[in-house]
Amino acid sequence: MTSASFLSDFHAVAAIGATPNNGVDRQAATAEDALTRDWFAVWVQEAGWELRVDSIGNMFALLEWTPGAPFVIIGSHLDSQPLGGRFDGAYGVIAALHAARRISADVDAGGELPRFNLAVVNWFNEEGGRFAPSIMGSSVYAGLLSRDQMLAVTDLQGTSVSEALEGIGYLGTAEAPAAAGYAEIHIEQGRILEREGISIGVVDSSWYTQKLDIEVLGEQSHTGATAMADRHDALVAASRIILMVHDVTEEFADEALVSSVGQLTLEPNSPIVVARRVHLIADLRSGDPEVVKAARAKLIGDIDALARKYDIKVNVKDFDIRPIRRFPQEGLELAEQVAAGLGLSSRRIQTMAGHDSVAMNTVAPSVMLFIPSVDGVSHCEREFTTDEDMVLGLDMLTGVTRELISGALANSATGSSDAVNSALPGADAENAAALPGAVRA
Repeated sequence: MTSASFLSDFHAVAAIGATPNNGVDRQAATAEDALTRDWFAVWVQEAGWELRVDSIGNMFALLEWTPGAPFVIIGSHLDSQPLGGRFDGAYGVIAALHAARRISADVDAGGELPRFNLAVVNWFNEEGGRFAPSIMGSSVYAGLLSRDQMLAVTDLQGTSVSEALEGIGYLGTAEAPAAAGYAEIHIEQGRILEREGISIGVVDSSWYTQKLDIEVLGEQSHTGATAMADRHDALVAASRIILMVHDVTEEFADEALVSSVGQLTLEPNSPIVVARRVHLIADLRSGDPEVVKAARAKLIGDIDALARKYDIKVNVKDFDIRPIRRFPQEGLELAEQVAAGLGLSSRRIQTMAGHDSVAMNTVAPSVMLFIPSVDGVSHCEREFTTDEDMVLGLDMLTGVTRELISGALANSATGSSDAVNSALPGADAENAAALPGAVRA
């Protein structure tokens, strides 16, 4: 039960799907993801715990002390981005396994019988790199996404979630445990904790997220034989849209809005053919929903003008809109008390990124914890957190979990949501009207 065994496990998992520059590539339901799932399954079986895999591929390790009682769930995810970092997600799963083993040993040694049972989870497809949207498994668990619709989602090669999970042997049939609470520890993926020299971030809320699904339709033609004046190049238009998404942040205060285009597909993708179609996903995030609303409106207007100028068609649909979610005050205070008891400094912090805890916070009182990220980088091979900070985080998660299974948040409500979707034009993409001539929003 020492920190050495935890670090040994962490670095062993980091070797699965390892990339040349100390990252990992374990996208959801790939062969590499299957190997980490196999590792999780063997670990759980050797610990003597029950293993369940539900119908969206979430894996649960169950420690049941009181038959019929609900479970406090702790964990994160083992899948990664392409050429991703070895800490993102995996740290939270492995820390949860070791926290659960520490607590189990105490109970077995005659400690107080907890009020709630305990489960460690590996959520399916948190990253969303292969299958969109992200945070899939926990969102299905929480009832925020339809299981059947998510099983039908396909990757860029046309493979569905259900086919991929079945192909690696992890399309389960078991019932997921009922949640009495949830806790997750994660690297910060920013540099606030490092900059301020603080050990633990206690997450109080998530940022508002709005994605745009953008389809640019031009006309396919010969790159050599077609006169420049006669071309309707979807890629040229798409490149200008990408710059619009980047530049829209300049309309607002520094760091009030972050934006990016992270995925782009091109047809026919031939070196001698002018592109007929480009599909891309734009991502807008802010702590203020009104900033996202204003940025979206500007982009829609600018894209419409672009489409008219270049005589092409651009279809824009709202996609994956997530309101601000606030974590329960009682959970924040609990985490701060645990940190103080361990002699660890802490501060409250927002999460700009999405996490499984944000979904779980809708169905069970949840606690989200951060440990420092070196240089604040993530989703890349350079992602790094020290062994010392990981071990302190393990101690922190263990302390919070002990309190949760004892019923510390039993009377707390789930976190609140700033429900402002209705204020965002076109929040229902199917009912949104097309802008004149060019853009469907």
